[in-house]
Amino acid sequence: MDRPARRAVMPGEGPAVSLGGIGVVFKIDGSETGAAFSIVEHPVEPGALVPPHVHTREDEYSFVLEGEVGARIGDRDLSAGPGAYILKPRGIPHTFWNAGSTPARLLEIISPAGFERYFEEMAALIPAEGMPDFEKVGELAARYDLAFVHPEWVPDLTAKYGVSLLGR
Repeated sequence: MDRPARRAVMPGEGPAVSLGGIGVVFKIDGSETGAAFSIVEHPVEPGALVPPHVHTREDEYSFVLEGEVGARIGDRDLSAGPGAYILKPRGIPHTFWNAGSTPARLLEIISPAGFERYFEEMAALIPAEGMPDFEKVGELAARYDLAFVHPEWVPDLTAKYGVSLLGR
């Protein structure tokens, strides 16, 4: 196995993409870890809700850096502030959101690596205005063994927490 690159990733460094009200800042790529894991940061605008989904290939471990982040993992809602960890295991439907009035920021470890490429490809499908082509989004998700699930969660979470899909 190749050894990871010896480098430091400074605050504010790393290529970034936008997925609407959720951003992705690429910090450590899977090519640097022998595909063991990757790390991204997610800036989350107030009111932004990630579509409920389930992964079959990877686990996600989020560390809240700033703000108050809500999450639904399976049938459990939780709220987490700075310093808290949120575990989103593969095979368990989940979503997360920022119900606060200030931006939130998560550090996310994805294991094994590879899913970080999804964010790059998804960003290319997000138009500046309106919603993306859902057929293309579905095709992309299928390539990454990602399924969008529980559409009934969206109106429930919108009513409870005042959030909307990707803050739109």
